[in-house]
Amino acid sequence: MDSISLSQIAADLNFRSLNPDVDIESVMISHPDINRPALQLAGFFEHFDNNRIQIIGNVEMAYLRTLTREQKITVFTELFSREIPCLLYCRDHLPGEEVRVLADKYQVPLLASHCFTSDVYSKVLRYLQEKLGPVQTIHGVLVDVMGVGVLITGESGIGKSEVALELIKRGHRLVADDAVELHRVNDARIVGVAPEITKHFIELRGVGIIDVKALFGAQSIKDEQDVDMVIHLEDWNKDRVYDRLGSQEEYIKYLGNKIVCYNIPISPGRNAAIIVEAAAINFRQKKMGYDAVEELYRRVQSNMMKGLDS
Repeated sequence: MDSISLSQIAADLNFRSLNPDVDIESVMISHPDINRPALQLAGFFEHFDNNRIQIIGNVEMAYLRTLTREQKITVFTELFSREIPCLLYCRDHLPGEEVRVLADKYQVPLLASHCFTSDVYSKVLRYLQEKLGPVQTIHGVLVDVMGVGVLITGESGIGKSEVALELIKRGHRLVADDAVELHRVNDARIVGVAPEITKHFIELRGVGIIDVKALFGAQSIKDEQDVDMVIHLEDWNKDRVYDRLGSQEEYIKYLGNKIVCYNIPISPGRNAAIIVEAAAINFRQKKMGYDAVEELYRRVQSNMMKGLDS
Protein backbone atom coordinates (compact mmCIF):
# COMPACT_ATOMS: atom_id res chain seq x y z
CA MET A 1 0.00 0.00 0.00
CA ASP A 2 1.43 3.37 -1.05
CA SER A 3 -0.72 5.51 1.23
CA ILE A 4 -3.58 5.38 3.69
CA SER A 5 -6.19 7.99 4.55
CA LEU A 6 -6.00 9.84 7.84
CA SER A 7 -9.66 8.98 8.46
CA GLN A 8 -8.80 5.26 8.27
CA ILE A 9 -5.93 5.71 10.72
CA ALA A 10 -8.16 7.65 13.13
CA ALA A 11 -10.86 4.97 12.94
CA ASP A 12 -8.48 2.02 13.38
CA LEU A 13 -6.55 3.60 16.26
CA ASN A 14 -9.55 5.25 17.94
CA PHE A 15 -8.42 8.87 17.63
CA ARG A 16 -11.06 11.59 17.88
CA SER A 17 -11.21 14.73 15.78
CA LEU A 18 -11.00 18.09 17.55
CA ASN A 19 -11.96 20.12 14.47
CA PRO A 20 -14.45 17.93 12.57
CA ASP A 21 -15.09 20.66 9.99
CA VAL A 22 -11.61 20.00 8.58
CA ASP A 23 -11.66 17.13 6.06
CA ILE A 24 -9.52 14.13 7.05
CA GLU A 25 -10.83 11.71 4.41
CA SER A 26 -8.75 13.29 1.65
CA VAL A 27 -5.58 13.56 3.75
CA MET A 28 -3.33 10.70 2.66
CA ILE A 29 -0.40 9.47 4.76
CA SER A 30 2.45 7.97 2.74
CA HIS A 31 5.35 8.27 5.19
CA PRO A 32 5.74 5.29 7.60
CA ASP A 33 7.37 7.45 10.27
CA ILE A 34 6.18 10.07 12.77
CA ASN A 35 7.59 13.12 14.51
CA ARG A 36 7.39 14.94 17.83
CA PRO A 37 7.87 18.60 16.82
CA ALA A 38 9.73 19.78 19.92
CA LEU A 39 12.47 21.52 17.94
CA GLN A 40 9.94 22.98 15.52
CA LEU A 41 7.96 24.54 18.38
CA ALA A 42 11.24 26.20 19.41
CA GLY A 43 11.57 27.62 15.89
CA PHE A 44 14.06 25.18 14.33
CA PHE A 45 12.71 23.91 11.01
CA GLU A 46 15.88 22.80 9.26
CA HIS A 47 15.56 19.16 8.04
CA PHE A 48 11.89 19.19 9.09
CA ASP A 49 9.87 16.47 7.31
CA ASN A 50 6.40 17.93 6.95
CA ASN A 51 4.94 14.68 5.52
CA ARG A 52 4.93 12.93 8.89
CA ILE A 53 2.16 12.80 11.48
CA GLN A 54 3.09 15.26 14.24
CA ILE A 55 2.55 14.21 17.87
CA ILE A 56 2.18 16.50 20.87
CA GLY A 57 2.87 15.08 24.34
CA ASN A 58 3.63 16.27 27.86
CA VAL A 59 7.03 17.74 26.98
CA GLU A 60 5.67 19.82 24.10
CA MET A 61 2.69 21.00 26.18
CA ALA A 62 4.98 22.00 29.08
CA TYR A 63 7.06 24.09 26.70
CA LEU A 64 4.01 25.70 25.09
CA ARG A 65 2.78 26.82 28.52
CA THR A 66 5.91 28.98 28.81
CA LEU A 67 5.04 30.92 25.64
CA THR A 68 2.88 33.99 25.33
CA ARG A 69 -0.19 33.98 23.12
CA GLU A 70 1.65 35.94 20.42
CA GLN A 71 4.57 33.50 20.50
CA LYS A 72 2.21 30.53 20.14
CA ILE A 73 0.55 32.17 17.15
CA THR A 74 3.94 32.69 15.53
CA VAL A 75 5.07 29.11 16.20
CA PHE A 76 1.88 27.42 14.98
CA THR A 77 1.56 29.70 11.97
CA GLU A 78 5.00 28.53 10.90
CA LEU A 79 4.17 24.87 11.64
CA PHE A 80 0.75 24.80 9.94
CA SER A 81 1.91 26.77 6.90
CA ARG A 82 4.22 23.85 6.07
CA GLU A 83 1.14 21.71 5.29
CA ILE A 84 1.60 18.99 7.87
CA PRO A 85 -0.94 16.12 7.59
CA CYS A 86 -2.21 16.49 11.16
CA LEU A 87 -1.37 17.34 14.76
CA LEU A 88 -2.11 14.55 17.24
CA TYR A 89 -2.53 15.39 20.95
CA CYS A 90 -1.88 12.67 23.55
CA ARG A 91 -2.94 12.15 27.18
CA ASP A 92 -6.19 14.08 26.62
CA HIS A 93 -4.31 17.34 26.09
CA LEU A 94 -6.24 19.95 24.14
CA PRO A 95 -5.03 22.80 21.93
CA GLY A 96 -5.69 26.40 22.89
CA GLU A 97 -8.20 28.55 21.06
CA GLU A 98 -5.48 30.28 19.04
CA VAL A 99 -4.26 26.88 17.80
CA ARG A 100 -7.78 25.80 16.80
CA VAL A 101 -8.30 29.01 14.83
CA LEU A 102 -5.01 28.59 12.97
CA ALA A 103 -5.70 24.89 12.31
CA ASP A 104 -9.05 25.79 10.73
CA LYS A 105 -7.39 28.55 8.69
CA TYR A 106 -4.71 26.22 7.28
CA GLN A 107 -7.06 23.18 7.18
CA VAL A 108 -4.83 21.10 9.46
CA PRO A 109 -6.68 18.26 11.24
CA LEU A 110 -6.35 18.16 15.02
CA LEU A 111 -6.67 14.69 16.56
CA ALA A 112 -6.63 13.53 20.18
CA SER A 113 -5.98 10.37 22.17
CA HIS A 114 -6.33 9.62 25.87
CA CYS A 115 -3.31 7.26 25.81
CA PHE A 116 0.21 8.01 27.04
CA THR A 117 2.49 9.63 24.47
CA SER A 118 4.89 6.67 24.34
CA ASP A 119 1.97 4.27 23.75
CA VAL A 120 0.54 6.44 20.98
CA TYR A 121 3.96 6.83 19.38
CA SER A 122 4.66 3.09 19.30
CA LYS A 123 1.10 2.24 18.22
CA VAL A 124 1.07 4.70 15.31
CA LEU A 125 4.59 3.75 14.24
CA ARG A 126 3.78 0.03 14.24
CA TYR A 127 0.52 0.63 12.39
CA LEU A 128 2.12 2.75 9.67
CA GLN A 129 5.03 0.36 9.21
CA GLU A 130 2.62 -2.54 8.73
CA LYS A 131 0.37 -0.61 6.34
CA LEU A 132 3.02 1.26 4.36
CA GLY A 133 6.00 -1.09 4.51
CA PRO A 134 7.22 -3.19 1.55
CA VAL A 135 4.83 -5.99 0.50
CA GLN A 136 5.48 -9.29 -1.27
CA THR A 137 2.94 -11.94 -2.22
CA ILE A 138 4.08 -15.56 -1.79
CA HIS A 139 2.45 -18.73 -3.09
CA GLY A 140 2.05 -20.80 0.06
CA VAL A 141 0.14 -21.32 3.30
CA LEU A 142 0.65 -19.47 6.58
CA VAL A 143 -0.36 -21.20 9.81
CA ASP A 144 -0.01 -20.24 13.47
CA VAL A 145 1.39 -23.35 15.18
CA MET A 146 1.53 -22.80 18.95
CA GLY A 147 2.40 -19.14 18.45
CA VAL A 148 5.01 -19.85 15.76
CA GLY A 149 4.21 -18.43 12.33
CA VAL A 150 4.97 -21.23 9.84
CA LEU A 151 5.00 -20.36 6.14
CA ILE A 152 4.57 -23.59 4.13
CA THR A 153 5.84 -23.39 0.55
CA GLY A 154 6.39 -25.86 -2.27
CA GLU A 155 5.39 -26.71 -5.81
CA SER A 156 1.73 -26.54 -6.76
CA GLY A 157 0.00 -29.80 -5.83
CA ILE A 158 2.61 -30.87 -3.26
CA GLY A 159 -0.03 -30.86 -0.49
CA LYS A 160 0.40 -27.54 1.32
CA SER A 161 -3.32 -26.98 1.88
CA GLU A 162 -3.82 -30.57 3.07
CA VAL A 163 -1.04 -30.09 5.62
CA ALA A 164 -2.67 -26.86 6.78
CA LEU A 165 -6.05 -28.60 7.11
CA GLU A 166 -4.54 -31.34 9.27
CA LEU A 167 -2.85 -28.69 11.44
CA ILE A 168 -6.18 -26.90 11.87
CA LYS A 169 -7.78 -30.19 12.97
CA ARG A 170 -4.98 -30.49 15.54
CA GLY A 171 -5.95 -27.13 17.05
CA HIS A 172 -3.71 -24.70 15.16
CA ARG A 173 -4.89 -21.62 13.24
CA LEU A 174 -5.00 -20.69 9.56
CA VAL A 175 -3.83 -17.25 8.49
CA ALA A 176 -3.71 -17.55 4.70
CA ASP A 177 -3.94 -20.21 2.01
CA ASP A 178 -2.62 -20.14 -1.56
CA ALA A 179 -1.56 -16.45 -1.52
CA VAL A 180 0.18 -14.91 1.50
CA GLU A 181 0.86 -11.17 1.64
CA LEU A 182 4.11 -10.50 3.48
CA HIS A 183 4.53 -7.04 5.06
CA ARG A 184 7.99 -6.00 6.24
CA VAL A 185 7.61 -4.16 9.55
CA ASN A 186 11.30 -3.78 10.41
CA ASP A 187 14.65 -5.56 10.03
CA ALA A 188 13.56 -8.36 12.35
CA ARG A 189 9.86 -8.74 11.64
CA ILE A 190 7.69 -9.78 8.70
CA VAL A 191 3.93 -10.10 9.12
CA GLY A 192 1.79 -12.31 6.89
CA VAL A 193 -1.89 -11.75 6.10
CA ALA A 194 -4.43 -13.16 3.67
CA PRO A 195 -5.76 -11.15 0.73
CA GLU A 196 -9.25 -9.98 1.63
CA ILE A 197 -10.89 -12.04 -1.11
CA THR A 198 -9.43 -15.40 0.07
CA LYS A 199 -9.45 -14.80 3.84
CA HIS A 200 -10.51 -17.91 5.84
CA PHE A 201 -10.75 -20.08 2.69
CA ILE A 202 -8.75 -23.19 1.76
CA GLU A 203 -8.69 -24.83 -1.66
CA LEU A 204 -8.58 -28.65 -1.63
CA ARG A 205 -8.09 -30.40 -4.95
CA GLY A 206 -10.97 -32.76 -5.62
CA VAL A 207 -13.14 -31.10 -2.95
CA GLY A 208 -13.09 -27.43 -3.82
CA ILE A 209 -13.20 -24.32 -1.64
CA ILE A 210 -13.96 -24.72 2.05
CA ASP A 211 -14.64 -22.02 4.63
CA VAL A 212 -12.38 -22.82 7.58
CA LYS A 213 -14.12 -20.41 9.94
CA ALA A 214 -17.55 -21.86 9.14
CA LEU A 215 -16.40 -25.49 9.49
CA PHE A 216 -14.03 -25.29 12.47
CA GLY A 217 -15.07 -22.10 14.27
CA ALA A 218 -13.52 -18.71 14.95
CA GLN A 219 -10.73 -20.28 17.01
CA SER A 220 -9.34 -21.91 13.86
CA ILE A 221 -8.43 -18.70 12.04
CA LYS A 222 -6.19 -15.69 12.63
CA ASP A 223 -6.04 -12.40 10.72
CA GLU A 224 -2.26 -11.90 10.82
CA GLN A 225 0.86 -13.61 12.09
CA ASP A 226 4.60 -12.94 12.25
CA VAL A 227 6.49 -15.26 9.90
CA ASP A 228 9.02 -17.05 12.12
CA MET A 229 10.03 -19.98 9.95
CA VAL A 230 9.55 -21.45 6.48
CA ILE A 231 8.81 -25.11 5.72
CA HIS A 232 9.51 -25.96 2.09
CA LEU A 233 7.85 -29.18 0.98
CA GLU A 234 9.41 -31.12 -1.88
CA ASP A 235 9.11 -34.58 -3.43
CA TRP A 236 11.40 -37.20 -1.92
CA ASN A 237 14.60 -37.64 -3.92
CA LYS A 238 16.47 -40.82 -2.99
CA ASP A 239 19.66 -39.45 -4.54
CA ARG A 240 19.69 -36.33 -2.41
CA VAL A 241 21.38 -36.15 0.99
CA TYR A 242 19.03 -34.56 3.53
CA ASP A 243 20.06 -32.91 6.79
CA ARG A 244 19.56 -35.42 9.60
CA LEU A 245 20.90 -33.43 12.55
CA GLY A 246 19.81 -29.85 11.91
CA SER A 247 23.08 -28.53 13.28
CA GLN A 248 23.37 -25.85 10.59
CA GLU A 249 20.26 -23.85 9.81
CA GLU A 250 19.43 -22.65 6.30
CA TYR A 251 17.77 -19.33 5.61
CA ILE A 252 15.62 -17.75 2.95
CA LYS A 253 15.21 -14.03 2.32
CA TYR A 254 11.90 -12.22 1.98
CA LEU A 255 11.86 -8.42 1.61
CA GLY A 256 15.49 -8.35 2.75
CA ASN A 257 14.85 -10.23 6.02
CA LYS A 258 16.40 -13.64 6.71
CA ILE A 259 14.01 -16.35 7.92
CA VAL A 260 15.06 -19.86 8.95
CA CYS A 261 13.99 -22.44 6.35
CA TYR A 262 13.65 -26.24 6.50
CA ASN A 263 13.39 -28.42 3.39
CA ILE A 264 11.06 -31.33 4.16
CA PRO A 265 10.93 -34.26 1.70
CA ILE A 266 7.45 -35.69 1.15
CA SER A 267 6.77 -39.36 0.36
CA PRO A 268 3.70 -41.64 0.65
CA GLY A 269 2.90 -42.48 4.26
CA ARG A 270 4.86 -39.58 5.73
CA ASN A 271 2.70 -37.36 7.96
CA ALA A 272 3.85 -33.88 6.94
CA ALA A 273 1.52 -32.11 9.40
CA ILE A 274 3.13 -33.79 12.41
CA ILE A 275 6.58 -32.97 11.02
CA VAL A 276 5.62 -29.31 10.65
CA GLU A 277 4.21 -29.27 14.17
CA ALA A 278 7.38 -30.87 15.58
CA ALA A 279 9.55 -28.38 13.67
CA ALA A 280 7.58 -25.47 15.16
CA ILE A 281 7.90 -26.85 18.69
CA ASN A 282 11.62 -27.43 18.16
CA PHE A 283 11.92 -23.83 16.91
CA ARG A 284 10.29 -22.59 20.13
CA GLN A 285 12.65 -24.69 22.22
CA LYS A 286 15.66 -23.18 20.46
CA LYS A 287 14.31 -19.69 21.11
CA MET A 288 13.99 -20.62 24.78
CA GLY A 289 17.61 -21.79 24.89
CA TYR A 290 17.30 -25.56 24.46
CA ASP A 291 18.96 -27.20 21.44
CA ALA A 292 18.48 -30.95 20.95
CA VAL A 293 21.66 -31.21 18.83
CA GLU A 294 23.75 -29.61 21.57
CA GLU A 295 22.16 -31.90 24.14
CA LEU A 296 22.95 -34.95 22.00
CA TYR A 297 26.56 -33.76 21.59
CA ARG A 298 26.85 -33.25 25.35
CA ARG A 299 25.59 -36.78 26.01
CA VAL A 300 28.00 -38.27 23.46
CA GLN A 301 30.91 -36.38 25.00
CA SER A 302 29.87 -37.45 28.49
CA ASN A 303 29.60 -41.09 27.38
CA MET A 304 33.06 -40.92 25.77
CA MET A 305 34.55 -39.48 28.94
CA LYS A 306 33.01 -42.29 30.98
CA GLY A 307 34.58 -44.79 28.59
CA LEU A 308 38.00 -43.21 29.02
CA ASP A 309 37.69 -43.18 32.81
CA SER A 310 36.86 -46.86 32.88
